[in-house]
Amino acid sequence: MRELYLGIDIGGTKLAAGVVDEHAQIVVRDRVPTPTRDVWPAVVRLVKRVLAASPERPIACGVGCGGPMAPLDGTVSPLHIPSWRGFPLREFAEQLTGMPVVVDNDAKALALAEAWRGAAVGVDDFIGMVVGTGVGGGIVSGGRLVQGRLGNAGHIGHVVVEPDGRPCRCGGFGCLEAYCSGPAIEAETGRAPQRASAVIMERTGMLVGRALSSVGALVDLKLAVVGGSVALGFGPTFFDAAQAALDARAKLSFTRGFRIVPAQLGDGATLIGAGALARFASAPPTRR
Repeated sequence: MRELYLGIDIGGTKLAAGVVDEHAQIVVRDRVPTPTRDVWPAVVRLVKRVLAASPERPIACGVGCGGPMAPLDGTVSPLHIPSWRGFPLREFAEQLTGMPVVVDNDAKALALAEAWRGAAVGVDDFIGMVVGTGVGGGIVSGGRLVQGRLGNAGHIGHVVVEPDGRPCRCGGFGCLEAYCSGPAIEAETGRAPQRASAVIMERTGMLVGRALSSVGALVDLKLAVVGGSVALGFGPTFFDAAQAALDARAKLSFTRGFRIVPAQLGDGATLIGAGALARFASAPPTRR
């Protein structure tokens, strides 16, 4: 009998759920747009459909969600869902599924997925990034997922890239997320990110590369695996600009050669990552 894991991805644009097997293959999946109200009832309906379609019952559940959050007690306060503040996501998910539940940041989930079966297989020191509705990160150092004091380590979206820059929804100014997230791009240009000009695509990549140059020096990393609808949608224009900005700044002996690559698991990375949360908990497969 194969091992199956339920993965739930709670994003600002979409809600996704799926069943992932022990080989990181998605067996069943479904998704709906994230509603502006009544988010949890929408999650309940989605999860029930996925479980009904699963060939076997999963043994555990992982939930990836935007932050801030307190993974140890399973509560979340995602910036993209204003109605969820201190929301008891793990408790509700355990009641819904009747199985053990691990809750963590969606970008940390992506990092686990890419270490499991993606672009970071066998890599002990890297950052996984999501550039989409929000901008998040998960750092793997020494083969272990960095948690931080409250479990929020890796929030690269709130690295300042423009001093005294535009306001960010976190309450600060000049954050990467205030320029590179989908809502920020749409607010600036008046059009959806997928219709952004080449100039905006290049600037988005440049700012991500700028942020990564600081993170790489701080944490001693040589690889960034980047997913999310904005980054993957902008494609080579984004990644070339990000790499050029990083190369221009990564001049220390231990930061030279720092590479930025697309998430190999594509738009399924965060869903597979949610399954990976259940399978690997806080330690990525590089040390399992």
